[in-house]
Amino acid sequence: MDTRQLETLLAIARHGGFAAAAKVVNLTASAVSQQISALEAELGTQLFDRSRRPPALTAKGAEMVRSARSILHIVSETKASVAEGRMRGTIAFGSLRTGANSLMPKALATLRATYPDLKFRLRVGMSEELMNEVVSGRLDAALVADHVAVPPSLRWTPVVQEPLIVLVPPGDPALSVDDLIRNVPYIRYRTEVPLARQIDTEMARIGTPPRQAGSVNTMAALVGCVRAGLGFAVIPKISCQDMIAASLDWFPFGAPPIHRRLGVVQRATARREEVLGAMIAALGHHGRSHDEDG
Repeated sequence: MDTRQLETLLAIARHGGFAAAAKVVNLTASAVSQQISALEAELGTQLFDRSRRPPALTAKGAEMVRSARSILHIVSETKASVAEGRMRGTIAFGSLRTGANSLMPKALATLRATYPDLKFRLRVGMSEELMNEVVSGRLDAALVADHVAVPPSLRWTPVVQEPLIVLVPPGDPALSVDDLIRNVPYIRYRTEVPLARQIDTEMARIGTPPRQAGSVNTMAALVGCVRAGLGFAVIPKISCQDMIAASLDWFPFGAPPIHRRLGVVQRATARREEVLGAMIAALGHHGRSHDEDG
């Protein structure tokens, strides 16, 4: 067994077939098939059900894919730790969508200044799926929102406590939520994430249902709808960065203002503690700077 066989196995699992994987690992399809056959012979088990088209992973094959990810991760980190004392290799981070536009890129830039030889891979998704990928080892760590159940195998470190704000369309005075509900349509953030549920809960507590003009499932589209004058919306303040024209007003949502927490999840036995610690510190720094700028 060698790492090239394991990399080929992961490429097949990721891209859905031998031919697609061959292009990724820069081999012929027959060479990919030979690598997998050799790996199966060494393990003494069939990794793929070749009676199906394309060949599908067997139960043992799926188990081997999980092991291969862990093995290659360890190999990569070992190479990085002995490479002339400098941190090398690739570190995989996840980020919820609202953190990926500005907060995470700024933190990555800070990290690169300290570790110039370190590459990164950023995966943007929803908090629950990102945590699952940290558990499985596909991600080293992820920036996620609170109000999600953190598995016992992960460690959660809060880095940002950000307010939710009411974003007002151009030409409408920023008064209060009650005034807006009476006079301006509401654009709802509708998606299966904790933030959307938190906003819905707080809006329900106001008592007077808003006149809903529509709903969207991405924060960028929500901000765009407000900018176009379709209505007001409730968003996390972090979404204001690099997105909103100066003509748009906002004010805190709730009395007292409602906040949500963002934090980093990592495996309790995570390697590269030094790099992850630096990333957590950078996220906290840029999160505080953003709040002060607002």
